[in-house]
Amino acid sequence: MTSNTQKNKAVQFREMHHGPSILVLPNAWDVASARIFEKAGFRAIATTSSGVAAALGYPDGQRISRDMMVEVVERMARVVECPITADIEAGYGDTLEEVLETIKAVIAAGAVGINIEDSAMGQEKSLVDISFQVELLKAIQETALSMDVPLVVNARIDVFLLAIGDPTRRFEEGVQRAKAYRQAGADCVFPIGLGDARTIAGLVQASNGPVNILAGSTTPSIAELAQLGVARISFGSGMMRATLARLRHIARELLERSTYTSMTDDTISGAELRSLVE
Repeated sequence: MTSNTQKNKAVQFREMHHGPSILVLPNAWDVASARIFEKAGFRAIATTSSGVAAALGYPDGQRISRDMMVEVVERMARVVECPITADIEAGYGDTLEEVLETIKAVIAAGAVGINIEDSAMGQEKSLVDISFQVELLKAIQETALSMDVPLVVNARIDVFLLAIGDPTRRFEEGVQRAKAYRQAGADCVFPIGLGDARTIAGLVQASNGPVNILAGSTTPSIAELAQLGVARISFGSGMMRATLARLRHIARELLERSTYTSMTDDTISGAELRSLVE
């Protein structure tokens, strides 16, 4: 991939966050799933940290190494033509400098966007100080620009997911972080764990910029989220878990009924499988 091609993809990916339609962003865990999403017609693809980790035999939470994560991104970018954004969790580093090494590595691998969390990795998850995250986001943008790739940064806000602090103050904390991260150069904010329509609408209005919502069984529909002003919807490990549920159903049919219709019905051909990576 040439630098100019990657730069163009980054520009295109940023534009997708500004309409006219909501960006529906599937999360892939390996090359085959990424290609399935691309062939289905999605405009861009994200990785799922928990899905990638599970596929490699590890739990989520930066239990895989930076090199393992980057290798998956690189493999996807080798065969996928559309923009790819990488979930780098908390950045795979204890210092700002170490996180910036991760940024350099994922850009070199072909990614044009990242997700980065604002919670600290440890025995008990806690939110990092806003001032540190602001400094980090600014440094990430500077590093990306030095590599001539306008990296699209999706800044995760973990206060709702971790349910930290007084419930009546979480929205205020979320808004404060959203505004600070946007001012620091984040292209989009990601209040993971937020599913209430009224609260989503309030955060969208207060953040004055693109907001990413994680889809789940309790979140509004894509059409409803679009009406609320949400710019981007992603799915985390949801698609992988749904795929594994189908695989479990096939396995149970084989063992319990000695049949395999759920495997042979609605499947892709061997030729199509080969075409995913040719």
